[in-house]
Amino acid sequence: MNSKLFIFTCFSVLLATACTEPESTLPDWPWTDPEENVTPEPEVKKEPNQDYVDAGWTNVGEQYGELPEHINVYKAPAELEGKAAVAYIAVADMAKAKWDVWSVKADDSYKTSDSYRTPSEVYEEVECPVVINGGYFFYEGANYTSSLAVSNGKLLAYNINYASEDWVTVYSPTRAAFLQKKDGSFDACWTYWTGPKHYTYQIPADNSYDEAPKQVPSDSYPEKAAEFEAQTAIGGGPVLINAGKYANTWSEEMFDVGGVNPTSNNPRTAIGVTAEKKLVFFVCEGRNQTEGVAGLTTEDLANVLMDLGCVEAINLDGGGSSCMLVNGKETIKVSDGSQRAVASTVMIM
Repeated sequence: MNSKLFIFTCFSVLLATACTEPESTLPDWPWTDPEENVTPEPEVKKEPNQDYVDAGWTNVGEQYGELPEHINVYKAPAELEGKAAVAYIAVADMAKAKWDVWSVKADDSYKTSDSYRTPSEVYEEVECPVVINGGYFFYEGANYTSSLAVSNGKLLAYNINYASEDWVTVYSPTRAAFLQKKDGSFDACWTYWTGPKHYTYQIPADNSYDEAPKQVPSDSYPEKAAEFEAQTAIGGGPVLINAGKYANTWSEEMFDVGGVNPTSNNPRTAIGVTAEKKLVFFVCEGRNQTEGVAGLTTEDLANVLMDLGCVEAINLDGGGSSCMLVNGKETIKVSDGSQRAVASTVMIM
C-alpha cells in the first residue's frame, strides 16, 4: 500500500472515532420539571352520608367545633312529615365509634338514691362528643326511674313492669329497649323482668286499656322469648322500628297515659341504627320554642327514622327532657327553658 494512502486512511479513522459522541452514562431525567407558582388544590372532604344531604339534611358539625371523623351532625330540612321542624341527628359509624349510657342505679322497686343530672352535668364529667337524654323517670317529688339502663354489661335499672289507669286494674306490659349485644349486633325489642327472670321479645305483649289484662310475660309469652343479654342498653318506648319494619307499639306498651302523648306533637328524642351499623341520635324541638314548631308524634318519628335508613329504633323520653349536646353545646331549644335533670343519658364517643 502506498505509505501516503495508509497514513491518510489511519488519520481518517482516528478523526471519525474522535468526532463520534460517546454514549451518555447519565440516567434519563425521571420526572418533568414542576410548573412554577402552582398552588395545589385543597383536599375536599368526602361527605360520609351523602344520602342524608340529598334528602335535605345539612351537615352542621363544624358549627360545634372539632368532631371525630366517624361522627357527623346534621340539621333537618325546614319540614319533616309535612310539619315545620327544628331537628338534629348525630350519626356515628360504629366500625369506629362507641356508645354508652349513664344512669342512676335503681333497686328492684325502681327507687334510686342517686341524683338526677342535666345532660350538661354529664358532659362535664365524661366530655363525649354527643350526649342526649335517655329513658323515663318520675321527677315530681320521687326519685324513681322507669327505664332500662345497661353500661359495660352491668344492669343499672329495669324497665318498669306494670301500668294502670286507675291503680285498680294493673297490667304487665312489655316495654321498649334499644341494645347492643356482646357480639356487636343491635336490637330494638320489648323487655320484661320479674324477680330473677329478665326476657327480651321480638313482639310485644298484646295489652290494651280497652281489654282485661293479658297474662304476665314469661319465657313462653309473648312468643320468641330470649334471656336478656346486653353490653349496652337504654330503655324507653315505644319501639318505633323492629327488624326493618314500622312498629310504633305505643298502645301495646300502654303509653296511652303517663305523659308520653304519642299521638300529640311534642319534642322528641330517639335512638336507632341503620343496616350499615350507623348509630343515629335524633332530637327535635316542640311546644313552639321556635314559633310555629310544635314537634312530632311517635308515628312521625318512626317515619323519619325509617327514611334515614334505620332498621331498629325506639323513642326515648321527650317533652322537657329532650336535649342534644354536641361538644357541650345545645342544638335545640329545650322546652322547659333550661335543661331538665334526668335519670339517664346516652353518649357517643
